[in-house]
Amino acid sequence: MKAATAAIDEAGHEPAAGVLSWLRQPLTPRIVTTGSLTSHVHFLAGPPGGSGPVFVLLHGIGMSHRYYRRLQILLARHGDTYSIDLPGFGATPRPERQLSVPDYAAVIAATLQKMGATRVVVIGHSMGTQFASELAVQHPDLVSHIVLLGPVVDPARRTIRQQSIALSLDSLMESPVGNAIVFTDYARSGLRWYLTELPVMMSYDLEARLRLVTQPVLVIRGSRDPVAPRPWCQKLVAAAPNGRFLEIPGKPHIVQHGAAAQTAAGILALTHT
Repeated sequence: MKAATAAIDEAGHEPAAGVLSWLRQPLTPRIVTTGSLTSHVHFLAGPPGGSGPVFVLLHGIGMSHRYYRRLQILLARHGDTYSIDLPGFGATPRPERQLSVPDYAAVIAATLQKMGATRVVVIGHSMGTQFASELAVQHPDLVSHIVLLGPVVDPARRTIRQQSIALSLDSLMESPVGNAIVFTDYARSGLRWYLTELPVMMSYDLEARLRLVTQPVLVIRGSRDPVAPRPWCQKLVAAAPNGRFLEIPGKPHIVQHGAAAQTAAGILALTHT
């Protein structure tokens, strides 16, 4: 934990030297199988003897725990953290069938049960916002707070072509390290599984599901995010019974990577009110 924390500064950035070696040092995951589906759980313990929040980080389509590394290290200063590579993503085995968002929520709940985690702050990015929201609806006793980073899919951009254009624009604004993580994770997940799950992401009605949650919800976006526009994020905040909004200036879609410290501060403020 101390060695990992030393890899970034107070602004949430790693030193310029040794960036690639830092990225090549993965956390050793715990392999958790529920039914026929396997997840990899990357755990960082919080302060010894602490009673802080328990944080669960859920990635988006094609991604893995790797783009959460900066945020996970910062949150681990306050409580236990679980960053989960879901079935089909990262280095996990590919499922034999398409999985729905409720399927993934069920896998997450069963995985957390096996890890002994209860009353968690669930944090999702992009498609992970769908997993997080569905988990809160299906298992309200398990989730204390919900954080949605760059949520999808904006109904005004409900076609695959529109989403592809937005993602292409975003890649022009992300840092070289951020893009390296994205492209290598996409390659690991593979085109077949990405295309298998893409229709699931595109059809999920996040706004409708948020109306059913009872937990406090924080929606965070970067001000330059072309994937999650401000009007869409504000609409989600209004749909949630207890919604809040945070916009981080100058940052694109992968806000938890490019602005880890600001993102962590927003999450901690949510959990302490």
